[in-house]
Amino acid sequence: MKKILIGTHNIGKFKEISFLLKKNIKKISPKLLNIKSPKETGKSFSANAKLKAKYFSKFTKLPVISDDSGLCIKALKGKPGIFSARYAKKYGSFDKAMKFILKKMKNKKDRSAVFVCSLTYISNRENIVSVTGKIKGSISYKIKGSHGFGYDPIFIPFLKSVTFGQMSKNKKMKMDHRYIAFKKLKKRIKIL
Repeated sequence: MKKILIGTHNIGKFKEISFLLKKNIKKISPKLLNIKSPKETGKSFSANAKLKAKYFSKFTKLPVISDDSGLCIKALKGKPGIFSARYAKKYGSFDKAMKFILKKMKNKKDRSAVFVCSLTYISNRENIVSVTGKIKGSISYKIKGSHGFGYDPIFIPFLKSVTFGQMSKNKKMKMDHRYIAFKKLKKRIKIL
């Protein structure tokens, strides 16, 4: 494989998926090809990842990898979940969305949460492979750290004492939900 389209307009996701893929594969952004993002109408991470991969593959002959991911908080009945990015849009930024979440979590004893990532790979529009990776953790009491993106500064992975936002890129990238999903995908698509 020489090139792959990473089906996302999210710079953070693009960087992380690029980091996971082999160095000799040229990573192409939808922006470069002037392709807009589709409406995410799926009812699950997996459905949205498939929807995005199928959509982007209509515009190119390249293999496509797409991601749908988010933070599911038990005390908030699984929210923001598949609406994680839309929360940021609704409240004006991820920073404001995190502040809103921390406010909602103020008196909650159970701070458990799960970061979920579904990845879908399509080549030749017929070969579709989907996988999901999850990492358990808890919600911090404050926004901590400036690394990563999205909700990383409020998520503390299980058995760790710092948020994803406080970890170095390499440390986070070798343990997070996207890495877990990618490892599963790599087992099935060896060329990645």
